[in-house]
Amino acid sequence: MTKKMLTILLALSMLLSVLTGCGSGGAGSRSTASGQSPAGSGGSTDKKTIGMVVKNTSTEYIQAFMIGAQEACDKYGIELKIVDGKADSLKIMDAIDTFIVQGIDGFILAGAEDLVTLVPGIEKLNEEGIPVFAVDTCPEGGHVDMFITNDIVDSSRKAAAQMVQGIKDANGGEVPKGVIIEITGSLVDMYTTECHEGFSSVMEQYPQLTVVQGEGHWNNDDSHSRTSDLLTRYGDDVLGIYVHTPDIMGSGVVAAVEAAGLDPADYFISGICIGVEGMHLLNEGKLYAVVEQPALDMTTMAVEYLNKMFNGEEIPKVGDTITKEGALWSPAKVINNEFADSGATMILQSPLVPQECQPSDERLYENRIG
Repeated sequence: MTKKMLTILLALSMLLSVLTGCGSGGAGSRSTASGQSPAGSGGSTDKKTIGMVVKNTSTEYIQAFMIGAQEACDKYGIELKIVDGKADSLKIMDAIDTFIVQGIDGFILAGAEDLVTLVPGIEKLNEEGIPVFAVDTCPEGGHVDMFITNDIVDSSRKAAAQMVQGIKDANGGEVPKGVIIEITGSLVDMYTTECHEGFSSVMEQYPQLTVVQGEGHWNNDDSHSRTSDLLTRYGDDVLGIYVHTPDIMGSGVVAAVEAAGLDPADYFISGICIGVEGMHLLNEGKLYAVVEQPALDMTTMAVEYLNKMFNGEEIPKVGDTITKEGALWSPAKVINNEFADSGATMILQSPLVPQECQPSDERLYENRIG
């Protein structure tokens, strides 16, 4: 990890300790005659503040979210307050209440699991006139100004199709009868639902394949246990293993395969989201194909658009296509948000690694933080 990135992570860790330890900090000045946020007025010279809730700071893609947001806030002179919600809706709701009391000017939800129970918190932010952005997962209600994501369904479809191609290449161009192990995230999570949808759309084309499922709960321990159990049960019938997110479940799956005395390369292990951990496995040939999630770019863009709103400038709207020369996420289309009650969704492009983009490509966030 570079010295700059290490410094940012250390600073973020200290900030998290302060916020989670005391529950609230010094409130900013955020009053108007109507009681609404002055975030969009553009006339105030006060330093703006963004509150961000993350899902779990121990995971690499969340660290990328934090780094992207902090670098962009530093660029624009914005204060960033981060709380680790630990995927707990009550903690997230408490954090939102605290942020409102502190007088934040913008809010970013960077990961959650139960996207329904936290909707009242989003509606509170809406009532206060505080812009709401989301990355990774989107609240299923309220107004979200912008949900920045990659197409999870399409990415999963692409990774699953590549896994099947690997099976074909190993079997003379045919897909034999057999079993595919699907290691999911937490079943209550919207992200899991979309990963499964994309994966299933490919599996449906091959009725000779039987899918068996194990819930990995977004961690390597559960992923290891479920993979080990399913390999023991189905043995030689297993042709492939699909992992919803190899960045936080791939190591567990690979370790289970190796503990059984088998070669991970024989199972064309694929999925979406790489992470530094997954990058090592790709370089070792233990993962076959993984679609990268442009995590760092997501929060960078969220802060950039919030800053535009603070200054009374327009942000992309439904129907727009955003391009940036040389960016792996470009072009990005803006569509209606299908999860929240209203708002827009920006769909970033995602490369399939190593088939479409080499693991060493410096544009991949994994090579920028680790």
